Amino acid sequence: MEQRFAFDQVARAYQAVRPDYSDALIDDVIAYAGLRSGDVILDVGCGTGQATKSFATRGFAMLALDPGPQMIGAAREALAAFPDVAFAEATFEAWSPAATPFRLITAAQSWHWVSPDMGFAKAAEVLASDGTLAVFGHVPVGLDPPLLAQFKQIYQRHIGYQGPPPEAWYLPDGPFKPAFEASAFFGPVTHRCYPWQWRHTTASYLAFLRTRSDHQVMAPAQRAAVFDAIATAIDGYGGAFAFDYETHLYMAHRASAERA
Repeated sequence: MEQRFAFDQVARAYQAVRPDYSDALIDDVIAYAGLRSGDVILDVGCGTGQATKSFATRGFAMLALDPGPQMIGAAREALAAFPDVAFAEATFEAWSPAATPFRLITAAQSWHWVSPDMGFAKAAEVLASDGTLAVFGHVPVGLDPPLLAQFKQIYQRHIGYQGPPPEAWYLPDGPFKPAFEASAFFGPVTHRCYPWQWRHTTASYLAFLRTRSDHQVMAPAQRAAVFDAIATAIDGYGGAFAFDYETHLYMAHRASAERA
Protein backbone atom coordinates (compact mmCIF):
# COMPACT_ATOMS: atom_id res chain seq x y z
CA MET A 1 0.00 0.00 0.00
CA GLU A 2 1.33 3.43 -0.93
CA GLN A 3 1.80 5.34 2.31
CA ARG A 4 -0.35 8.34 1.37
CA PHE A 5 -3.38 6.05 1.01
CA ALA A 6 -3.00 4.68 4.56
CA PHE A 7 -5.01 7.58 6.00
CA ASP A 8 -8.21 6.30 4.40
CA GLN A 9 -8.25 3.34 6.80
CA VAL A 10 -8.52 5.68 9.78
CA ALA A 11 -10.65 8.48 8.38
CA ARG A 12 -13.05 8.73 11.34
CA ALA A 13 -10.21 8.75 13.85
CA TYR A 14 -8.38 11.34 11.75
CA GLN A 15 -11.45 13.56 11.77
CA ALA A 16 -11.75 13.26 15.55
CA VAL A 17 -8.16 13.88 16.64
CA ARG A 18 -6.30 15.94 14.05
CA PRO A 19 -5.92 19.63 15.00
CA ASP A 20 -7.36 22.56 13.08
CA TYR A 21 -5.40 25.54 11.73
CA SER A 22 -5.28 28.90 13.44
CA ASP A 23 -7.51 31.77 12.42
CA ALA A 24 -4.38 33.90 12.03
CA LEU A 25 -2.98 31.53 9.40
CA ILE A 26 -6.25 31.37 7.45
CA ASP A 27 -6.59 35.17 7.56
CA ASP A 28 -2.99 35.60 6.37
CA VAL A 29 -3.56 33.31 3.39
CA ILE A 30 -6.74 35.13 2.40
CA ALA A 31 -5.06 38.53 2.67
CA TYR A 32 -1.94 37.45 0.74
CA ALA A 33 -4.03 35.91 -2.05
CA GLY A 34 -6.27 38.98 -2.20
CA LEU A 35 -9.36 36.82 -2.28
CA ARG A 36 -12.66 38.43 -3.14
CA SER A 37 -16.25 37.28 -2.94
CA GLY A 38 -16.90 34.74 -5.66
CA ASP A 39 -13.33 33.44 -5.85
CA VAL A 40 -12.94 29.66 -5.80
CA ILE A 41 -10.25 27.80 -3.85
CA LEU A 42 -8.74 24.46 -4.81
CA ASP A 43 -7.86 22.41 -1.71
CA VAL A 44 -5.33 19.65 -2.46
CA GLY A 45 -5.45 16.67 -0.11
CA CYS A 46 -8.36 17.90 1.97
CA GLY A 47 -8.41 14.88 4.27
CA THR A 48 -11.45 15.11 6.52
CA GLY A 49 -11.82 18.84 5.87
CA GLN A 50 -10.10 20.62 8.77
CA ALA A 51 -8.57 23.41 6.69
CA THR A 52 -11.33 23.25 4.08
CA LYS A 53 -13.93 24.20 6.66
CA SER A 54 -11.88 27.16 7.86
CA PHE A 55 -12.00 28.73 4.39
CA ALA A 56 -15.62 27.69 3.76
CA THR A 57 -16.81 29.42 6.93
CA ARG A 58 -15.41 32.64 5.50
CA GLY A 59 -17.76 32.31 2.53
CA PHE A 60 -15.48 30.98 -0.21
CA ALA A 61 -16.47 28.35 -2.74
CA MET A 62 -14.08 25.42 -2.87
CA LEU A 63 -13.18 22.27 -4.73
CA ALA A 64 -11.58 19.78 -2.34
CA LEU A 65 -9.51 16.86 -3.62
CA ASP A 66 -8.52 13.70 -1.79
CA PRO A 67 -7.73 10.20 -3.06
CA GLY A 68 -9.39 8.42 -0.13
CA PRO A 69 -13.12 7.63 -0.37
CA GLN A 70 -13.47 7.39 3.40
CA MET A 71 -11.67 10.71 3.88
CA ILE A 72 -13.88 12.38 1.28
CA GLY A 73 -16.97 10.88 2.93
CA ALA A 74 -15.99 12.28 6.32
CA ALA A 75 -15.23 15.69 4.79
CA ARG A 76 -18.61 15.76 3.02
CA GLU A 77 -20.35 15.17 6.34
CA ALA A 78 -18.27 17.80 8.12
CA LEU A 79 -19.03 20.41 5.45
CA ALA A 80 -22.63 19.46 4.68
CA ALA A 81 -23.74 22.97 5.68
CA PHE A 82 -21.61 24.53 2.93
CA PRO A 83 -23.22 23.96 -0.49
CA ASP A 84 -20.45 25.86 -2.26
CA VAL A 85 -17.89 23.20 -1.34
CA ALA A 86 -17.55 20.42 -3.94
CA PHE A 87 -15.41 17.28 -3.69
CA ALA A 88 -13.46 15.09 -6.09
CA GLU A 89 -11.95 11.73 -5.20
CA ALA A 90 -8.55 11.97 -6.85
CA THR A 91 -4.90 12.70 -6.34
CA PHE A 92 -3.76 16.12 -7.52
CA GLU A 93 -1.65 14.42 -10.18
CA ALA A 94 -4.58 12.41 -11.62
CA TRP A 95 -7.24 15.12 -11.30
CA SER A 96 -8.46 16.67 -14.56
CA PRO A 97 -8.96 20.42 -14.08
CA ALA A 98 -11.84 22.40 -15.51
CA ALA A 99 -11.22 25.38 -17.75
CA THR A 100 -11.87 27.99 -15.04
CA PRO A 101 -8.68 28.91 -13.16
CA PHE A 102 -8.43 29.20 -9.38
CA ARG A 103 -7.27 32.25 -7.41
CA LEU A 104 -5.86 30.11 -4.61
CA ILE A 105 -4.58 26.56 -4.14
CA THR A 106 -4.20 25.36 -0.56
CA ALA A 107 -2.47 22.22 0.68
CA ALA A 108 -2.73 21.56 4.42
CA GLN A 109 -0.32 18.85 5.58
CA SER A 110 -0.57 17.24 2.14
CA TRP A 111 1.85 18.72 -0.41
CA HIS A 112 4.63 16.29 0.55
CA TRP A 113 2.48 13.55 -1.01
CA VAL A 114 2.34 15.36 -4.37
CA SER A 115 4.82 14.29 -7.04
CA PRO A 116 7.67 16.84 -7.09
CA ASP A 117 8.03 16.29 -10.82
CA MET A 118 4.63 17.80 -11.57
CA GLY A 119 3.26 19.50 -8.45
CA PHE A 120 4.45 23.08 -8.98
CA ALA A 121 3.92 22.92 -12.73
CA LYS A 122 0.33 21.72 -12.43
CA ALA A 123 -0.42 24.24 -9.68
CA ALA A 124 0.73 27.07 -11.94
CA GLU A 125 -1.27 25.63 -14.82
CA VAL A 126 -4.59 25.71 -12.95
CA LEU A 127 -4.06 29.06 -11.18
CA ALA A 128 -5.20 32.41 -12.48
CA SER A 129 -2.45 34.81 -13.56
CA ASP A 130 -2.54 36.47 -10.13
CA GLY A 131 -3.10 33.19 -8.30
CA THR A 132 -1.43 31.93 -5.12
CA LEU A 133 -0.16 28.58 -3.91
CA ALA A 134 -0.28 28.27 -0.10
CA VAL A 135 1.23 25.20 1.56
CA PHE A 136 1.22 24.68 5.31
CA GLY A 137 1.73 22.02 7.95
CA HIS A 138 2.03 21.35 11.67
CA VAL A 139 5.49 20.35 12.95
CA PRO A 140 6.37 18.98 16.42
CA VAL A 141 9.38 20.94 17.66
CA GLY A 142 9.70 20.44 21.40
CA LEU A 143 9.12 17.73 24.01
CA ASP A 144 10.40 17.32 27.56
CA PRO A 145 13.86 15.71 27.15
CA PRO A 146 13.27 12.65 29.39
CA LEU A 147 10.09 11.71 27.53
CA LEU A 148 11.68 12.48 24.16
CA ALA A 149 14.58 10.16 25.02
CA GLN A 150 12.18 7.38 25.95
CA PHE A 151 10.24 7.79 22.70
CA LYS A 152 13.48 7.59 20.70
CA GLN A 153 14.54 4.44 22.53
CA ILE A 154 11.16 2.83 21.87
CA TYR A 155 11.32 3.41 18.11
CA GLN A 156 14.96 2.38 17.97
CA ARG A 157 14.15 -0.86 19.79
CA HIS A 158 11.05 -1.78 17.80
CA ILE A 159 11.75 -0.49 14.28
CA GLY A 160 15.49 0.11 14.38
CA TYR A 161 15.32 3.79 13.52
CA GLN A 162 13.98 7.03 14.87
CA GLY A 163 14.67 9.81 12.44
CA PRO A 164 13.05 13.22 12.14
CA PRO A 165 9.23 13.15 11.97
CA PRO A 166 7.67 13.31 8.49
CA GLU A 167 6.32 16.74 9.38
CA ALA A 168 9.88 18.10 9.51
CA TRP A 169 9.49 18.42 5.73
CA TYR A 170 7.72 21.75 6.47
CA LEU A 171 10.51 23.30 8.55
CA PRO A 172 12.43 26.16 6.92
CA ASP A 173 15.53 23.96 6.77
CA GLY A 174 13.54 21.03 5.34
CA PRO A 175 13.29 20.13 1.65
CA PHE A 176 10.08 21.97 0.77
CA LYS A 177 11.11 25.62 1.10
CA PRO A 178 14.16 25.35 -1.22
CA ALA A 179 12.10 23.47 -3.81
CA PHE A 180 9.37 26.10 -3.73
CA GLU A 181 11.90 28.92 -3.96
CA ALA A 182 13.69 27.23 -6.86
CA SER A 183 10.50 26.67 -8.81
CA ALA A 184 10.37 28.49 -12.11
CA PHE A 185 6.60 28.63 -11.80
CA PHE A 186 6.35 30.88 -8.73
CA GLY A 187 7.82 34.11 -7.48
CA PRO A 188 9.41 34.87 -4.09
CA VAL A 189 8.12 32.73 -1.24
CA THR A 190 6.64 34.26 1.89
CA HIS A 191 7.13 32.18 5.05
CA ARG A 192 5.28 32.56 8.33
CA CYS A 193 5.38 30.54 11.55
CA TYR A 194 2.64 30.06 14.16
CA PRO A 195 3.78 28.49 17.48
CA TRP A 196 1.30 26.58 19.63
CA GLN A 197 1.16 23.76 22.15
CA TRP A 198 -0.71 20.46 21.95
CA ARG A 199 -1.50 18.86 25.30
CA HIS A 200 -1.99 15.09 25.39
CA THR A 201 -3.03 12.32 27.70
CA THR A 202 -1.91 8.75 27.11
CA ALA A 203 -5.20 8.00 25.34
CA SER A 204 -5.22 11.11 23.16
CA TYR A 205 -1.64 10.62 22.01
CA LEU A 206 -2.22 6.98 21.07
CA ALA A 207 -5.36 8.08 19.19
CA PHE A 208 -3.22 10.55 17.25
CA LEU A 209 -0.53 7.96 16.50
CA ARG A 210 -3.19 5.66 15.05
CA THR A 211 -3.84 8.30 12.37
CA ARG A 212 -0.20 8.59 11.27
CA SER A 213 0.66 6.97 7.97
CA ASP A 214 4.09 5.82 9.18
CA HIS A 215 2.39 3.88 11.97
CA GLN A 216 -0.39 2.56 9.74
CA VAL A 217 2.09 0.84 7.45
CA MET A 218 3.77 -1.00 10.36
CA ALA A 219 3.00 -4.69 10.81
CA PRO A 220 0.14 -5.05 13.33
CA ALA A 221 2.27 -6.78 15.98
CA GLN A 222 5.02 -4.21 15.61
CA ARG A 223 2.55 -1.33 15.87
CA ALA A 224 0.94 -2.86 18.98
CA ALA A 225 4.33 -3.23 20.65
CA VAL A 226 5.22 0.40 19.89
CA PHE A 227 1.88 1.64 21.23
CA ASP A 228 2.19 -0.44 24.42
CA ALA A 229 5.67 0.95 25.08
CA ILE A 230 4.58 4.53 24.34
CA ALA A 231 1.62 4.16 26.70
CA THR A 232 3.89 2.84 29.46
CA ALA A 233 6.27 5.78 28.98
CA ILE A 234 3.49 8.40 29.17
CA ASP A 235 1.81 6.72 32.13
CA GLY A 236 5.16 6.71 33.91
CA TYR A 237 5.47 10.42 33.19
CA GLY A 238 2.16 11.11 34.93
CA GLY A 239 -0.27 10.29 32.14
CA ALA A 240 -0.10 13.66 30.39
CA PHE A 241 2.38 15.89 28.60
CA ALA A 242 2.65 18.92 26.31
CA PHE A 243 4.12 18.88 22.81
CA ASP A 244 5.38 22.18 21.40
CA TYR A 245 4.36 22.67 17.78
CA GLU A 246 4.86 25.18 15.00
CA THR A 247 2.65 25.55 11.96
CA HIS A 248 4.71 26.66 8.96
CA LEU A 249 3.08 28.47 6.04
CA TYR A 250 4.64 29.11 2.63
CA MET A 251 2.92 31.27 -0.01
CA ALA A 252 3.89 32.52 -3.44
CA HIS A 253 2.17 34.06 -6.45
CA ARG A 254 2.42 32.63 -9.92
CA ALA A 255 5.58 33.84 -11.55
CA SER A 256 3.65 35.63 -14.29
CA ALA A 257 1.98 37.77 -11.64
CA GLU A 258 5.39 38.71 -10.22
CA ARG A 259 6.61 39.85 -13.64
CA ALA A 260 3.52 41.91 -14.37
